[in-house]
Amino acid sequence: MIKKQFDKLKAGYSVFREKYAHGNHSDMKLLAQQGQNPQFMVVACCDSRVDPALILQCDPGDLFVVRNVANIVPQYTKDDKCHGTSAALEFGVCFLKVKALILLGHSQCGGIESLLCKDEQQSTDFIKPWVDQVKNEAKADLSTDEYAKYALKKSYKNCLTFPWLKERYEADNLDIYLWFFDIKAGQIFTYCNEQKQYQPLDVCSADDV
Repeated sequence: MIKKQFDKLKAGYSVFREKYAHGNHSDMKLLAQQGQNPQFMVVACCDSRVDPALILQCDPGDLFVVRNVANIVPQYTKDDKCHGTSAALEFGVCFLKVKALILLGHSQCGGIESLLCKDEQQSTDFIKPWVDQVKNEAKADLSTDEYAKYALKKSYKNCLTFPWLKERYEADNLDIYLWFFDIKAGQIFTYCNEQKQYQPLDVCSADDV
């Protein structure tokens, strides 16, 4: 079985090479010469079903992406520990100067499910402390998908604890979007500020969200 899947990876790589890396004027050669200049940064989940570049059909260089369990943005904490997501945010916002930050949650999120798990025997080295950052006992009765949407709002609030991110956001130099991807429907819903609810992305304009 793994050989069949490996062959699929190799075939996909060949398609990529032909489309993006063939010839003297290939996209990859231009990106290597000019560097990256993405306008959008995405904080997405590690879930193998939720690939931002695939869902949005983007080309190399279009998106600056960081993925973690449950697509969480932690609070700003400046210390001597390692902060992978925070480092990616700093690079995207301060160095690449992206114009928009998309927080991309999704249905059936395993990280959120582990947060809501009542099993006292469940033990993990890293997952529980990570997802506990969006824990709220008052929301414990929500479904997994509704809690995932709550977690997006929590991550949004955490974004604004980063001083350099908040500065760009308040100066209208950075937009922040909350998106929720329904895996079964293959559809993105975006949080609309006016309606205070999620609407299908394809019926919303940039000014609505």
